[in-house]
Amino acid sequence: MTVPQTLDPRSVWPALQLLIVNEGINFLAAILILIVGWLIAGWVEKLTQRALNRVPRLDTTLKPLLVKTVRYGILVVTLLAVLERFGVQTTSLIALLGAAGLALGLALQGTLSDVAAGVMLLILRPFHIGDSIDAGGSGGTVQEIGLFATYLTNADGMFVSMPNSKIFTSVITNYSRAATRRINFTVGIDYADDIGKAQSVALNLMTGDPRVLKNPPPTVPVGELGASSVNLILRCWVANADYWNTLCDLQKGVKLVKLAFDAAGISIPFPQQIVGFRADSPGPFAEREKPQS
Repeated sequence: MTVPQTLDPRSVWPALQLLIVNEGINFLAAILILIVGWLIAGWVEKLTQRALNRVPRLDTTLKPLLVKTVRYGILVVTLLAVLERFGVQTTSLIALLGAAGLALGLALQGTLSDVAAGVMLLILRPFHIGDSIDAGGSGGTVQEIGLFATYLTNADGMFVSMPNSKIFTSVITNYSRAATRRINFTVGIDYADDIGKAQSVALNLMTGDPRVLKNPPPTVPVGELGASSVNLILRCWVANADYWNTLCDLQKGVKLVKLAFDAAGISIPFPQQIVGFRADSPGPFAEREKPQS
């Protein structure tokens, strides 16, 4: 029969002190590694941003993704170094994180779909930073394409954040992709006016604007025979950058079009209706015959 040995407090206390000192050093070293890694990640992020800005041919759409990837990569290495300091086996941890990531992926399918859609948007590039787009019922100027959402600024200057999956699964209209853009502007004339003369006046108005392109040439087709007017379409092509200014000037030029039409003897009609009465028909207020009693 063996007698259990009793622990001598005089031998336990030095071992406990050594353990506390070692763990304290590891804790302080882990905090130092974490702080240094965080600072290095921020410094490398700024350095990477400056370096990418100096590359003229690099697409601005990829710059935020590359910068964030470098930052998060350094933070992951820092976290692994901290865990190594405490004696954690990183290989087992990676396997555990893989299993946890699978479970988390099943729980966050919507978020992962945003990430997948963000990657596809960066690969297919239906739009770039600075483009004016309309997708998923919202529109604006693209400011940044992130992994989870795309950030826009609409025409009123308000910030719009749209999930990437909503953009990728909807019809995307990119107003900035093409070099030129067509303007359609409708003006109505009276049925009694000379259509050919009206077309000539409208055509001269467009060709007199230096922003209107010569090729394709501007045209003034008859668009519709309306209820009270013959609607002419002022159709011309302009550079994409001049679209809004030219469109606003043409809309403001309605008065100029009217003055030009008035000088040519052409009137812009207003909606009107012709009401006719039959002579043999009693009016709405005619006295009705009283029934015989």
